[in-house]
Formats: sequence, C-alpha cells, structure tokens
Amino acid sequence: MKKVVMYIKTYCPYCKKAAELLTNKGVDFTKIDVMENEQLFEEIKQKTGSRTVPQIFIGDEFIGGCDDLHALDASKELDAKLG
Repeated sequence: MKKVVMYIKTYCPYCKKAAELLTNKGVDFTKIDVMENEQLFEEIKQKTGSRTVPQIFIGDEFIGGCDDLHALDASKELDAKLG
C-alpha cells in the first residue's frame, strides 16, 4: 500500500470526514497538523495550488481534499491508487 499523508487542521470537519473514510478502509495514514507549522502549510499551498484542508497525498500524487477522496472511493478508483 502506498504512503498516505493528509495535511489537516484539527478542528476541520472535512479533515475528520476524510480521516474516517481512510480509517474505515483500513488505511494507515499520517496526519500533519498545519496549525503547528505555518511555513509548512505555505509550502504545501504553493505546491498544490489549494488553500484549504485537508490536502491528501497518496504516494507523491496530490489527490485533493475530502470531496475528491470520497469521489475516488465512489468511482472505485481509490483502492487502485492505494495499491
């Protein structure tokens, strides 16, 4: 299974919803709270062009946020991306 990293803010309901989906699928993932490192969040925003959280990466691929994750799951593409 590919490494999954999710950049979050702890109070974000979309972050919690995305984490719940990954947990329910049995995916081991890393959560990084961008509130603890504003510089890191600025770098991630520059890299992805997205200014919101969550920002989810599977391997080196930026897949988007919560809605994007759920859309991948609904289309059955998520499992293939996870490996």
